[in-house]
Amino acid sequence: MTDEATPDAFAQEVLDALAREAPADEIESLLTAARDAATTPEQRERLEHAAQLGLRVVALFQQRQKREADLAALVDTARDLTYPHDLDSLLRVIIRQARRLLGFDMAYISLQDDTEGGWCIRTSEGETTALGVGLIVEPGYGFGEALLRNAAFWTPDYLKDERIEHTERMDEVVRAEGQRAILAVPLNRGGSPFGALYGSDRTVRHFTPHEVGLMRTLADLAAVAIDKSSVLDQARADVDHLEDDSYRTQLLLARMRGLLETHSRLVAQVLGGGEPAAVTTALGNALDGVLVVQDPAGDVIAATGEIPEAGDRRDVGEALLDARARNRPVRLPSGVWAVPLQASGQDLGSLFLLPVVALTPEDEQLLQFGAQCVAMALLLQRSTAIAEGPVRDELLDDLLADPPIHSQRQLADRASRLGMDLLQPHVVVLARPEGGEQGRAGVWASSYAHRTGGLKGVLSGCIVLLLPGEDAGQAARQVSAELSPLLSGPVTVVGAGPTRGVTDAGRVYREATRSLEAVTLLHGEGATVATGDLGFLGLLLSDDRDVDGYIGSTIGPVLDYDRERPTELAKTLQAYFDADRSPTYAATALHVHANTVSRRLERITELLGPDWQEPHRSLEIQLALRLHRTRSLLRNRAAAGRRGDGH
Repeated sequence: MTDEATPDAFAQEVLDALAREAPADEIESLLTAARDAATTPEQRERLEHAAQLGLRVVALFQQRQKREADLAALVDTARDLTYPHDLDSLLRVIIRQARRLLGFDMAYISLQDDTEGGWCIRTSEGETTALGVGLIVEPGYGFGEALLRNAAFWTPDYLKDERIEHTERMDEVVRAEGQRAILAVPLNRGGSPFGALYGSDRTVRHFTPHEVGLMRTLADLAAVAIDKSSVLDQARADVDHLEDDSYRTQLLLARMRGLLETHSRLVAQVLGGGEPAAVTTALGNALDGVLVVQDPAGDVIAATGEIPEAGDRRDVGEALLDARARNRPVRLPSGVWAVPLQASGQDLGSLFLLPVVALTPEDEQLLQFGAQCVAMALLLQRSTAIAEGPVRDELLDDLLADPPIHSQRQLADRASRLGMDLLQPHVVVLARPEGGEQGRAGVWASSYAHRTGGLKGVLSGCIVLLLPGEDAGQAARQVSAELSPLLSGPVTVVGAGPTRGVTDAGRVYREATRSLEAVTLLHGEGATVATGDLGFLGLLLSDDRDVDGYIGSTIGPVLDYDRERPTELAKTLQAYFDADRSPTYAATALHVHANTVSRRLERITELLGPDWQEPHRSLEIQLALRLHRTRSLLRNRAAAGRRGDGH
């Protein structure tokens, strides 16, 4: 930067460096040269601000590249795990990939040991002693309690962590290996942990949420591979047992060959980026039946046809719980098979199969494995949504900015690149977990926004969703139905909208925020509402104060009836309320017969519905009548003022 250069010129140089994907030190060098050329403190401040913005963009680039590299490494890992391995070889592949992905000094795996009543460390890599392999991790000690609850656990310094229930034998191994930071995640089979994957460093290390999530995804892939290896080992054992019976051996070999080919096709479908619908279709063809995949709220995600009602919802729920407990598909009385879909301890939904013919034991194994593939496709779909999440989050932040910091064209172009049309109506939904589980809710929201073509953010402890559509109430109810079962506590959900234009999301968001505050003041935590559900309170909270819309939605049929006929239903309605709901006194005030008032009230009931005199409706109606009367009075006075004959 020369002596004559300006901060604007420096900003241009920073943009040029960013366009070339220059490293951070180049921007810092530009700042050093520019700072020397600056002549005033204000100029130096603007230069440093521009440089800081540039360095933040470089950091975001690096962060996204790291996420993309991690996702690519996960896909490569999944591909490696599909190759046929015996169990010990497979475990070595898993821990080697864990060390490569997360840079651990040491990694190891423990599996359930039925004879000893604990988890036995089966294999490790990076160790310097022979003390670890074969060690029995007793339930409740070390990380055992957290893992039994299907939760990840990490510590920056194992021996100094007082949260851990220490034992002399385990501490001896940790001390001998020089381990300090340890991360442990459970291996799940049907929602129940059967082992754990560990990674450790010999220095203090604080693991990030991204690293914990990466380790959990690797553990989910590993669990599927271990199950597949167990199936193959059992098949080999069956073949060895029947080797003297050539016919039965050949038949079993043919069945197992078909099973392995189907396994390979399903895994290839998942690794090829196949959508859950494509994996479902492939599994349905292999099993010769109709398959339906539902999300946790019971909505269909993918289907190869229609299945008649599987049974009472409570019976289906109990069957799915039974399937989780038995770790195998269960058959309902209707003949439909049900399988829960789980990964990382999260409920991803359910899979239902209506077969054409009865399932063989091999078919049941294939159904269970196929359900795991569908769950993995759903999990990878969520991972993709999370990977592009920062770009979508930034767009939502800019859409909600007050005042807007970008033009309508810029915002519309950025949204278009993400597959969104901001010219179409959108609604804003706020979801506030009352149990402090924003992390889990945020992960779900990323997937939900990706699925529905919307945007997600987290502001002031609330999940913020911008979703396509016009019905804010329906959107809020859908969010509550899917999110609530995933959390241990209640969630308060508020919807507002729809938007009217590219830059209208900020107004609708502020309206939703005020509605959420009103729900909180009214002690309505855990409720699901839209601003329109709040009646006249919603009118007061709304930015646009749509008085005409409120009057029309409340007493519009009565006003339309009076407008089309020489009747006075609105006037009668007002007199009825003024007379404390007495038809006789209302008739006196209107100078008509009491029977006339009664007939008019019957007509009003036909127009407004039989519950119009209920307390909640009558309050709204009286407010709408007052607003209508005041509006008419003001309009008449304004017209008189324009004519010059009064005020």
